[in-house]
Amino acid sequence: MRIACIIMAHKEPHQIERLIRKFSPFPTFDIYIHLDKKIDPAPFEYLSKIPNVYFIEKRVSVRWASYSFLHAILQSFKEVLGKGIPYDFLSLMSGQDYPIKPVSDFYHTLEKNAGKNFISFEEDGSWWKHAITRIHKYHFTNFGFRGKYKLQFFLNALLPNRKFPLPFVLYGGPRAMCMTLTADCAAYVVEFIEQDKKLRRFIRFTWGPDEFVIPTIIMNSRFRETVINDNFYYIDWTHGGSNPKILAAEDYNLLVTSDKLMARKFDIVGAETILDLLDKEIGHSANGK
Repeated sequence: MRIACIIMAHKEPHQIERLIRKFSPFPTFDIYIHLDKKIDPAPFEYLSKIPNVYFIEKRVSVRWASYSFLHAILQSFKEVLGKGIPYDFLSLMSGQDYPIKPVSDFYHTLEKNAGKNFISFEEDGSWWKHAITRIHKYHFTNFGFRGKYKLQFFLNALLPNRKFPLPFVLYGGPRAMCMTLTADCAAYVVEFIEQDKKLRRFIRFTWGPDEFVIPTIIMNSRFRETVINDNFYYIDWTHGGSNPKILAAEDYNLLVTSDKLMARKFDIVGAETILDLLDKEIGHSANGK
């Protein structure tokens, strides 16, 4: 079995190196890094010297919570799939993720679930009570022109609620970005969005589409029966807001007793101790075979 891990990155190359090196002893994993096009690649280039580490060539300039981030994900999927390597899974990560169980556990979980797709979503729940405005209202997050939020305000005050352009049940959630998909499911998502201009035009004016577009497409497709509503991730949203808690040493016991395999969000600046503690706890397994 072969797995492509795609890391969406924009800062802290040494933190990304720590993440990569948890996987690098396992030849069954290839690592692909999408580096935000706005970022100088020079400090990150040394990472390509690590075996099985590659950079996504067609980089996208990303604006947080905008369509551009979803576009970067899709471009990364497309480029990895275009390598012609028979990957069983594509696992999407961020540069602020880290394993909280041995990587061999991650491998064997996927090995036991060949053909399954792992995404986290809600169909009807507390998240959608506020998240539905991502669809109903115009959002100019994807654009950089001056006065965009004034225009956004006036459009939303004057125009009726928008409607999702497809007759789909909506799925999504705050843990949806980190997913592990089979290669054929990832290819289906890429092709679906590429062929639907109306959908692309609609989601350019949404907020945080990475958290609902891909789950919605998958759950309204033939891949629905292959989905496991779990993405292996421990994420702490108890602080509220648009970002999860930055995990630190105080979270150690919760992390190591969790049944999850990965966690986010970590920040090596000021909170490196938790990564050291996790390394001591989980160590390195012999190999991923």
